[in-house]
Amino acid sequence: LPYNPLSPLCPSTMKTFIPLLLSLAPLVSGFAPSTRHAAITRAPLSTSTVVTRATASTHEEDIELTRKVIIDYMAATDVGSDSVVDDDDDDDTTEAPIAPPQAAEKPKKKKKKSPPPVVEAGPVDISKLNIIVGVITKAWEHETADKLFCEEIDVGEAEPRQIATGVRAHYNAEDMVGRKVCILANLKSRKLMGFPSHGMVLCASTEDGSTVKFVEAPEDAVVGERIMVEGFEGEPATENQVVKKKMLDAIFPDLRTDENGVASYKGVALTAGTGKCVAEGGLADASVS
Repeated sequence: LPYNPLSPLCPSTMKTFIPLLLSLAPLVSGFAPSTRHAAITRAPLSTSTVVTRATASTHEEDIELTRKVIIDYMAATDVGSDSVVDDDDDDDTTEAPIAPPQAAEKPKKKKKKSPPPVVEAGPVDISKLNIIVGVITKAWEHETADKLFCEEIDVGEAEPRQIATGVRAHYNAEDMVGRKVCILANLKSRKLMGFPSHGMVLCASTEDGSTVKFVEAPEDAVVGERIMVEGFEGEPATENQVVKKKMLDAIFPDLRTDENGVASYKGVALTAGTGKCVAEGGLADASVS
């Protein structure tokens, strides 16, 4: 193929053959001087190089002349100075080994969190209610609700509980203060006719609602003491659980007074201190709520 100096392979080709030509120059000059002379005369050389080649005769001069011929040829064909090979260069340059492509790291899969173990709620019974002993310290009539009393009740907490009770038809405010009563404490606070009521005072009432009496705690019961029912021990539910699971609807039907007026759950008495919780006056066979 004809030599094409514009070819992108030209520089690398010349760089490969230059050391070979330098090595073969002495041999060619010894037994093929005509061939060497023809190659030199056909190369596009500068005037100084032509003069030099015409006078060269010795073996060493042949080598030097060949070197100059190659340099002039490269300059004439725009190979570039970077492609000229110096005789002191051993051309030991080797291409750095290409590292094999690394496999892309796979994104780590997030471990799925195992759901928390299901805790058995257990049966809904009176143990889910936090019934405690309280003392009414203050009572007054609700401003707009003619059936409600507003009370402050000491239940052993930092602040007294405010609770509204619908017993105005059965009690006077003065009769309520100082009573030791049973308080259902794990109810969410809610407003009754605008009054924030946090809890419930347990009362016994007849079926027709004509008679309503407080369920009173024993005299030796301590304020804040939890009222218990034998055989139904357990931690009380939270305020939210009581509402969400409608526990009052499941428990209250079994909460009544017996023939002696003792408040009982499924026939078992509610106790605190050393005694039993009894409806005032011994109101028997009445529902408790």
